[in-house]
Amino acid sequence: MCAVLFALITWQVAVNGPLRALDEHIDRAVVGSGPTHLTEFLADLGSPQVALPVLAAAAGLALHRRRWAPAAAVAAAMALVPALVAPLKALTDRPGPLTPETGYFPSGHAATAMVAYAGAALLVSRRLMPVAVLLTAATGIALVLRGHHWPLDVLASWSLCGVLLAGAVAAGSRGGSRCPGAASGSRTGPG
Repeated sequence: MCAVLFALITWQVAVNGPLRALDEHIDRAVVGSGPTHLTEFLADLGSPQVALPVLAAAAGLALHRRRWAPAAAVAAAMALVPALVAPLKALTDRPGPLTPETGYFPSGHAATAMVAYAGAALLVSRRLMPVAVLLTAATGIALVLRGHHWPLDVLASWSLCGVLLAGAVAAGSRGGSRCPGAASGSRTGPG
């Protein structure tokens, strides 16, 4: 479902479809609303300088718990964020809400926030997932309110990262949780 949503949004942005027109109308109505300091702080939660240390700490804990495959899968998902987002920004060439400069679709900050915080929750404790969702949503909303991104930039990033995280969960559970080369007969299920 996430892949289909991502494809639909990307198509509408690329061809100046009616969804893009609605997106730009909504954006004009909300840009600049909200307390400036708070929305800027929340938008910064998607910066690599903030989000990546959170994911690194969670990955370190997962490695300490000998959950090698899940840690590697989430790290791979995070590595795919810039590898996918940068070419998409160049291909779509979408200007920003407050600037004629291009390269705003999809949002790298929204993607970074989602993979870092949801990935950290997957590695530490799934009970933290509501916190990850809250941080991801707050980041995306703040990016729009500050005029850094259009709403569809954020929604597309979330859709793309839903695919990446689903792949990370599948790869992490298939790969077992113990160090490669562990003694035969050792437990390899989630742990």
